[in-house]
Parts: sequence; C-alpha cells; structure tokens
Amino acid sequence: MDGADSMSDLVDFAFEIAGSAGSHATEWFRRPIDINTKDDESPVTEADRRVEEAIRKAISARFPEHAIFGEEYGIEGDLDSPTWVVDPIDGTRSFISGSPLWGTLVALAIQGRSQIGVVEMPALRERWTGATGLGSWFVNSSGIRTKCQVRDCRRLADANFYTTSPLYFTESERDQILGISQTARMCRFGGDCYNYGLLASGHIDLVIETRMEPYDFMALVPVIEEAGGIVTDWEGKPLTITSGKRVIAASTAELHAEVLPLL
Repeated sequence: MDGADSMSDLVDFAFEIAGSAGSHATEWFRRPIDINTKDDESPVTEADRRVEEAIRKAISARFPEHAIFGEEYGIEGDLDSPTWVVDPIDGTRSFISGSPLWGTLVALAIQGRSQIGVVEMPALRERWTGATGLGSWFVNSSGIRTKCQVRDCRRLADANFYTTSPLYFTESERDQILGISQTARMCRFGGDCYNYGLLASGHIDLVIETRMEPYDFMALVPVIEEAGGIVTDWEGKPLTITSGKRVIAASTAELHAEVLPLL
C-alpha cells in the first residue's frame, strides 16, 4: 500500500469509482441494449465494457503503479502489486432482464488478500463497504449509514440459506446443495452479490455459490469478515486473488463448520 495513502483515503477512492461506475451503468438499465455471448456462454453488454473502461481509466490516473483485474478486460499489471479487482456489472442477467439485483463490485487486494470491498447497488441506491480494521457499513437509499453485524446463527436448521441457480451446479454439487437446503430453515435461489450484503446486515445466514471468479468475490470478503462473518472456498481456505469457483459465506464459524463437511 502506498505510504501517502491511508486506508481511509483508499476507501474514499473506492467509493468514488464504484459510485461513478454505478451511475454510468444505470444509463443503460431498462433500456434497449445489445447482448453478446462470451466464450463461457455468459452474457455481456456494451454497458459491462464501457463501465469497466471508465473504472480502469480512473484507477490508472490515480494509481498508475497499481494492477487491475476486471471481468471484461482481464489482468493489467503485476498481481504482486496492490491490485484493484472490479466487476462492472455483477449480475448481468439481472441487468438485462430489468431486475435491480445487479451491482458494481470494487475491491483492493494487497498481497493477494482483499483489504477493501465496495458492493454498490445502483438501481436500489444501496451500498455495502468493508475495510480491514474499519468495519463493515451499509448505506440505504436515504443515505443513512449503519454498521453491519451478522446474525448470530449457529445451526443450519436455523439458517436462512441463499444459493445460485441449480443450473450452475454439477450433478454432484446439486445433490449437496439439495441436502443442505432440506436442513436449512429456508432456501432461496438467485440474488448475486446482493445476498452477501444481506448476510453482512444480518438478514440471511448462509450463501453458497460455484463458478465464481476473483472479480465476483473479492469485494465481498471484507464486507462479510468485518461484519463478523466468515467466507472461504469449499475447502475452508481463505479467498485470495488466485482462488476460484466455489464460495461459501456464513454468519458464524459454528454454522460454517457444520456446513463445510456437507460440500
């Protein structure tokens, strides 16, 4: 981290670029837009690309020595340097279908671990932010800021469980998720990055997903951890900029420990 820039300065910059990018993305929201398909069969729009371009331009102007890792344009720079990890529109399917449950994700990783994360929900005018040592905070649509704290849920039987669409899981993964859902108090599908904010705010207790990339989860890590929760891969290992695919987030270590052997 640059000595001239304190953690609070970097958080302010993350706010700035996430907010600006989110506002930029809303210019395309619920309007006619061309949709293309990437090599991995996921959809991409002009909004995804234009928003990431704007984020990259802002980062490069302020921190030319920092690396950037984004969904649409990959890695620029050395990941051993401080690295901004961005997803311009997390939940592109929600975006193109008019659902407000899409967000802009911005994280700053130092030595591979996420230190700052912003989950910007432009259509809802809500935001979650987490920063190591500074806590996790939620700002609602009225601009009221409150500290995040996970719910003290220690048993799967008491947990509100959210997961991704069953279409994204392999057959064996679906069986595992089905078993967990049958024990949980409640199970819902979909929601993308919004679910992790709800977990940090104490509304849900467990999120399990697959087919995740660092730009999908790095911003979520400090939001959840600074709210008292735990987020790892399915083997229980901490998430880093080189992790991938399978993510579990839980409100308590006890709940995490109960669910992990079921995956």
